[in-house]
Amino acid sequence: MTNPLRSDWDTPFTLPPFAAIETAHFAPAFEAALEEARGEISAITANPAPPDFENTIEALEKAGHGLNKVLAPFYHLSGTDSTPEREALMRSFSPKLAAYSSDVMLDEALFARVQAVWDARDGLGLGPEQARLLELTHRNFIRAGAALAGDGRARLREINGRLAELGTAFSQNLLADERTWFMPLSEADLEGLPGFVVDAAASAAAERDQSGHIVTLSRSLIVPFLQFSPRRDLRKTAFEAWGARGANGGETDNRAMTAEMLALRHERVRLLGFDSFADYKLETEMARTPGNVRDLLMAVWEPAKARADKDAAILEEMLVADGHSAPLEPWDWRFYAERRRKIEHDLDEAEVKPFFSLDAMIEAAFDCANRLFGLEFAPLEVDGPHPDARLWNVTRDGTHIAVFIGDYFARAGKRSGAWCSALRSQQRLEGDIRPHVVNVCNFAKPPAGQAALLSYDDARTLFHEFGHALHQMLSDVTYDSLSGTSVPRDFVELPSQLYEHWLEVPEVLERFARHADTGAAMPKDLLERVLGAATYDMGFQTVEYVASALVDLSFHDGPPPADPMQKQAEVLEALGMPRAIRMRHATPHFAHVFSGGYYASAYYSYMWSEVMDADAFEAFQEAGSAFDADMARKLEADILSRGGSEEPDVLYTRFRGRLPDVTALLKGRGLQDAA
Repeated sequence: MTNPLRSDWDTPFTLPPFAAIETAHFAPAFEAALEEARGEISAITANPAPPDFENTIEALEKAGHGLNKVLAPFYHLSGTDSTPEREALMRSFSPKLAAYSSDVMLDEALFARVQAVWDARDGLGLGPEQARLLELTHRNFIRAGAALAGDGRARLREINGRLAELGTAFSQNLLADERTWFMPLSEADLEGLPGFVVDAAASAAAERDQSGHIVTLSRSLIVPFLQFSPRRDLRKTAFEAWGARGANGGETDNRAMTAEMLALRHERVRLLGFDSFADYKLETEMARTPGNVRDLLMAVWEPAKARADKDAAILEEMLVADGHSAPLEPWDWRFYAERRRKIEHDLDEAEVKPFFSLDAMIEAAFDCANRLFGLEFAPLEVDGPHPDARLWNVTRDGTHIAVFIGDYFARAGKRSGAWCSALRSQQRLEGDIRPHVVNVCNFAKPPAGQAALLSYDDARTLFHEFGHALHQMLSDVTYDSLSGTSVPRDFVELPSQLYEHWLEVPEVLERFARHADTGAAMPKDLLERVLGAATYDMGFQTVEYVASALVDLSFHDGPPPADPMQKQAEVLEALGMPRAIRMRHATPHFAHVFSGGYYASAYYSYMWSEVMDADAFEAFQEAGSAFDADMARKLEADILSRGGSEEPDVLYTRFRGRLPDVTALLKGRGLQDAA
């Protein structure tokens, strides 16, 4: 039988044939594709012709596409619809891929060819994009240890393999804790919960083959439960389970694993000549140094903590007035903050949520992309990766631009959070290859026949991930390695966070914030209250984020801690972390940092990008309209289409004429007068 992962795909837009792909297909396809990729690398090193840009750098760019063809659908399915079989495959693939990567990056003959092209670069007549690809390729080899010799190279291979195993185990442990825990709710326990929370709890129970209602560790369910349940005991149980992910003892406990990962990262970069992992990681980011990161975070921490301390005092008074004993605890904050929002802003999420249906917010995101960039979205009736996934053909002026896939609902086999990925990236090296872009979210799935309702924060998440998707869709470069979101971590969040601003544009909400049942537009006074409360509780939101970013930085800026949990506690104590606020991501479930390390020493990057996104949206406001055509063309030409083809500070300065400072960020968060 033909393995679909090793065949040509005769599907619309050559999408993966998900209906034909079985879990059993992955292992043989992976082994064959891995061997093929090794052969492609060997062909480069065995080439008798002198090394040049085409036979070495571009040949490297082309190598491994068959492997990517297998891994793209595999990792997507593993993240969104995990099974024990797929988890076992991931544990098998991970060390093999790490070994392959080490073999490529530590191949002396291959690096000699790359070095020869690099040394001859001034006389090659390369265009700007070619020169950029050569620069990054050479830099990546150096940073991967290609210049090491002897025992150092061997040890580096060992470290890379072990880190790959640990990152996979961390993710699977976290998913296991999230998948297995739930709290049954009796009819009495539902008292005080708005209908949308009751419905979500019923759907969660049905999805897990339970009767009645349950609370799970999905953010889209547990957060509204913490906001609305008047039962302090139930809130405490749910919150503590949420905070204990990865720290429950037994086989899924991640705490010892984090210590080993931090030690291995430090050892790895010391071999490469860096003082710390943070120095290594930030060398290629916009921030450049740990000191610059800490300066930004502390500039925001002080006013955010001042605001949070004032808010905590008010919420504690409300707690005591209800007859409970002080102090205010972390499982109390969201409940009393929601009640205070009702009092001060006359805003109740149960009143707001019917105006933010999932379908309407998807339509709003699409409409903004149409008005800004001329994109049009037509539904595709083809097999997707999951029955809940929806697909669209994206066009501009009748020309195909991308396929967009949205997978929006939480389920037991799906890892938490929200993300954007590409099953295939844009490039022109091997033809006009258009991207297949995926947005994954974890919104609460409604009962059959009912509209999915989002919170305002959920709607922001949808716009955020769609901003990433636009970065992929509008990419216009030659090389896959420079395409779309292939940019430094502290720049990649600019397009996503910038796009969130269009949700706040009054004319967008006036058109799309319509009642899910009646179709009525959101009343003007309610719209004004929603926008007026946009920075409500920002002290809490900023403190929980910045605390996580500072802990991450402290883990990596210097020798590794023997006990990361103790180090976490020390950092938070030194900051004066408010008692009633916890880190957004505690160490045992800090997937950004430990699930492969994509954001290790770089969780700050959301805030670094926020400095730019606040400033960038001001450019539209200064032009007189959020939909100013000239500014939209400039945003696409200078940033969204360029991927990683130039340094991000060059791209941003071209767009805005200068680099921003923290002022716009503090203003955007309503913290400019907080300290």
